[in-house]
Amino acid sequence: MRFSVIFKTDKLPQANNMLFVSLIKEALQKSNPEYYEKIYFYNGKKNKQPKNFCFSIFIQDFEVRDEICYIKDKVFLNISTPDYECGVNIYNGLLKIKNFTYKNFHLNREKIFLVREKKINDNHVVFKTLSPILIRDKNNNFLEPQNEKFNEEMNYICNEILKNYRGFGLKRSLTFQDISLKKKIVKQEIEGFTQITGKKIFYANAYAGLFKLEGAVSDLDDLYKLGIGFRRSQGFGMIEVV
Repeated sequence: MRFSVIFKTDKLPQANNMLFVSLIKEALQKSNPEYYEKIYFYNGKKNKQPKNFCFSIFIQDFEVRDEICYIKDKVFLNISTPDYECGVNIYNGLLKIKNFTYKNFHLNREKIFLVREKKINDNHVVFKTLSPILIRDKNNNFLEPQNEKFNEEMNYICNEILKNYRGFGLKRSLTFQDISLKKKIVKQEIEGFTQITGKKIFYANAYAGLFKLEGAVSDLDDLYKLGIGFRRSQGFGMIEVV
């Protein structure tokens, strides 16, 4: 299930990932509070398991001044999930939110519509990123595609993503080939990070562009819908078939 939401607004924070995380959480709470609790909490604590969706943001025309994006056109929120329950709950919740406020920023929803998914029938697929891919190692160090550990850690997180969604992981190892990826530093304002470090902004080193992925067809098809890498439910790792 893949859909887009069009918003009208005059400005957004440059670090806007958490604004849209908050919007999606509110949509789930309005649509299905029990489902929201199930995926975000476990025994009263935050659930760190991978979520079965990813999203990306596209702003048509804007300029940045003092860490604020001044919007001249529309803002698109794109969401992808193979989990029908998850998708329907987000979709229905967003239908219930006409206006959304986050700090001093306001979104007005104009339109929401389904997007046709592409079918994967080959074990070699070229993808482009709709939101940048973030891969890190066990010590939380960000990895670049040229790093010898990149493929290993990418396989690890993709295995976990699939296991959480369908109950079992990769059918075979993935092989990642960089075609034209470029580094993109993404700013995030994360409350937990600020509480621990005292720093307002978390900087994530991610990569955007084209890449080729080789693997089992069903794995590639599910990952296309789920996204790849870490922090997918925070606006990373959404991909499209080229």
